[in-house]
Amino acid sequence: MSEHAVSLSWQRIDAWLAVHAPATLALLEPPVAPEELEAAQRVLGVQFPVELCESLRCHNGVSQWASLLPEQSPLGAAGIAEHWRMCLEIASDNDGLVARPGDDEPWWHPLWVPWAESADGNAQVIDLRPGSEPGRLGWAGHSGGGDFSDQWPGLAPFLHEVAQALYRGSGVRDMYPYLTSDGQLWWDLGKNCQDLNGEPLTAAPAGLG
Repeated sequence: MSEHAVSLSWQRIDAWLAVHAPATLALLEPPVAPEELEAAQRVLGVQFPVELCESLRCHNGVSQWASLLPEQSPLGAAGIAEHWRMCLEIASDNDGLVARPGDDEPWWHPLWVPWAESADGNAQVIDLRPGSEPGRLGWAGHSGGGDFSDQWPGLAPFLHEVAQALYRGSGVRDMYPYLTSDGQLWWDLGKNCQDLNGEPLTAAPAGLG
């Protein structure tokens, strides 16, 4: 898939949200300003992948955390730089840049780009390390090493699957879309979730009909 597939997926997601969850659509930020994108890349010392740049040119993150994507909420360019800097400082102070015995990955690596964040602060990262799978997605959490055991090959196929799930009424692996009582999109584990913190959940409608 090309970076253009990212724009198409966001167009489809936006159109679905406009019909079924406008409150969630309203949380999406406008496209990133070129100078903000350049500033974030200077902080990390790398060029962001074309798929990530294309995503940020669609939406520069969200105004507040939302269950917009399965398990995570996209960060804006400034949020990416802030999360990366924080993790690098923590790892540098706690020997977290090398894999410990029993871990396949370090706690953090300078060539991980944290493009999205879970509700508890774990980062979904884009792996830019030289290797056979550049651009793959994995997780960097609070404990243990990075986790690429349930990886996606890239950002474009991940966003494509999110859009497909909304239009087909299906899931993204084991995560399924729901609507909360206040009209927000919410992704949860399994097909038969009925409530969130005591408030009702309904299965998200498929497509735009």
